[in-house]
Amino acid sequence: MSSASVDHLGATGVADLLDRAARSMLQDPLRRGCCVHLPARGRLLATGDLHDHPIHFQKVQAFARLDRPDHHLILHELIHGERLTHGVDLSWRMLAKTAQLRLEHPGQVHPMLANHEIAQAFRQPVSKGAGENTQLFRDGLDWTFGDEAGVVEQAVENFVRAMPLAVRTGNGLLCSHSLPSPLAMPNFDLGVLDRELRDDDFQVRTGAAWNMTWGRAQTEELVETLAKAWNASLFVAGHKHLEDGVEAPFPRLLLLNTDHERASVVPFDLSAPAPSAGEAMLHAVPLAAIGAPHG
Repeated sequence: MSSASVDHLGATGVADLLDRAARSMLQDPLRRGCCVHLPARGRLLATGDLHDHPIHFQKVQAFARLDRPDHHLILHELIHGERLTHGVDLSWRMLAKTAQLRLEHPGQVHPMLANHEIAQAFRQPVSKGAGENTQLFRDGLDWTFGDEAGVVEQAVENFVRAMPLAVRTGNGLLCSHSLPSPLAMPNFDLGVLDRELRDDDFQVRTGAAWNMTWGRAQTEELVETLAKAWNASLFVAGHKHLEDGVEAPFPRLLLLNTDHERASVVPFDLSAPAPSAGEAMLHAVPLAAIGAPHG
């Protein structure tokens, strides 16, 4: 079944798809604790926030060239787009497509925890300005699946809980949706990447996963502190609107957007030393330059 085809699945089919993908992530031999560790070979395509942009999802999927077994793709901030259908959010479809892509390419496609997924799974209100996103998402489940919406909602939670908090590479990259803010650092558990996540890690303001995905206003000093603590050469993240789709605020921090007209992605050669953020920015590829795949 193609990863582009999920609309024909009923509630049981979608739930089964999400649950199988969740098991695939949890049983990944590349996973240690809540972190995926990629070897120093092949290629990694890093993306930013996707926010239910189906055309960009197709372009990213094609550009990742997953027919090569040593090629990897990171996807995050999948849900809660700006486009509603009949007044509801149907971005459960993006989760299902991502789950199918994971099953088609296990060990290569890495859905990564982000704040909107955490908010949806744990019923934490969040808004991008056009309404309360988690309720709009639940309305979409009700509109699509009716009395069986709860079956899919539980599978969505399972899928989100299974996502890694970060993806690390043998050449020094550390990819995560964001990094903790300076205010969170006094109580932040720096050992979180080496262990499994617990329920308290998802708690608003106090949880390690919550702070790792919601953090803003990072400073160069904080980034350097985290780089030393986690032995990382370059952080690759999203969680910030970037007019040009890519930004290098500090030498060890690269930020990406993949959800608007100037969206960008960055391919990394995993067999070469990790570049600086400025060097990586030079290799950013605008999605507008990638043709839409056929079929």
